[in-house]
Amino acid sequence: MAASGKRWLPLEANPDVMNQFIWGLGVPEDQVEFNDVYGLDEELLEMVPKPVLAVLFLYPYSSKDEAEEENVKVQLSESDKKDLPEDVYFLKQTVGNACGTIGILHAIGNLRSRIKLVEGSYFDRFYKSTANMDPFERAEFLKKDREMEDAHSVAASAGDTEACSDVDQHFICFTCVNGQLYGLDGVKSQPTSHGPSSPDTLLQDATRVIKSIIQKIPNSLNFNVMALSMKAS
Repeated sequence: MAASGKRWLPLEANPDVMNQFIWGLGVPEDQVEFNDVYGLDEELLEMVPKPVLAVLFLYPYSSKDEAEEENVKVQLSESDKKDLPEDVYFLKQTVGNACGTIGILHAIGNLRSRIKLVEGSYFDRFYKSTANMDPFERAEFLKKDREMEDAHSVAASAGDTEACSDVDQHFICFTCVNGQLYGLDGVKSQPTSHGPSSPDTLLQDATRVIKSIIQKIPNSLNFNVMALSMKAS
């Protein structure tokens, strides 16, 4: 989902698709990978490879969410910039159906101290180019970036289901930065802090927030959770 007229095809919540996507753009294949989270009960969470570095959550996006969305701005005021948490990489979503890619950019962007990106790769160049931009400037940079648009299109066509531009689901990312769990949602103007967390408890902490979101949509089963985990060396 997004506020502007430009739309991409949505990414499928499929670890194989997501892995080929990130590996092709500069994340070393032997470092990290996405895995399905098959359920939110403790015994199922224990099956997820550790350590977990980020969590992607796909959920139904309703008209109520749109009504609660903050007004779209074209730039950040100085007071807005002061409110942005330091050291958290965040960008706005201004392209329809780009939320899967935005979620990945949020995940990788906040893990650059733990993931050594391939030098000169797309991700390496993207984060270096956008390092000093605000969230709206990063959104505009992405919107004009044909290389990412093409890569997203390839990934969107690689899923098990036929890609359709008319969807009502939305990806958000959860990750831990400086001891805080952040929800990173490109339709909001800034990251949302969900309290203390750590790399060891990230999955459980994100699950707590995810459960609270699911409880607000009791009649839907259209949820998906994926964890980005460090591979065993």
